[in-house]
Amino acid sequence: MKSENVIRVHTPISDELINSLKIGDKISLSGAMYCGRDAVLPKLVDSIENGDADKYPFDFEGMAIMHTAVSVAGIAPTTSNKAEIESSIPVLSQAGVKFHIGKGSLSEDTKKSLDKYNSIFIITPPVAALLTSSIKSRKCVAYEKEGMEAFYELEVEDIPGIVAIAHGKSIYD
Repeated sequence: MKSENVIRVHTPISDELINSLKIGDKISLSGAMYCGRDAVLPKLVDSIENGDADKYPFDFEGMAIMHTAVSVAGIAPTTSNKAEIESSIPVLSQAGVKFHIGKGSLSEDTKKSLDKYNSIFIITPPVAALLTSSIKSRKCVAYEKEGMEAFYELEVEDIPGIVAIAHGKSIYD
């Protein structure tokens, strides 16, 4: 639903919602949002590729993942085109992840895989204080030994973002 030109999104995210979004749409995300980056996203991909995805206490279907660590200082997106992060996007999208949230531009191949698996890339301002104030709760759900780079589930309210890649098109084109 739209309010003040902002589309309010609650997880899990449906294909219907993905199909309705377009480049430049402003969103506000609430619900469960997962956080991972260089240390854990490749591990999640390995689990999916090895058929072990069911070992986790969460479902990838309709998921939103922000490319960030979770520290006492808060959260802020890291650069999404790092090899360890960008290479995880096609596999995670195929597994059901609908929003990949980060910063920076992505390759043409990644843009095509997002389109193929009906997922989109959201950019969000790298303003830790703003984003951290949206966290209602947090818990580590996988790879605790990675410390602040472990895979976290956050309950969030009103994380801002802008659709940067959707349906084979990019805000960067």
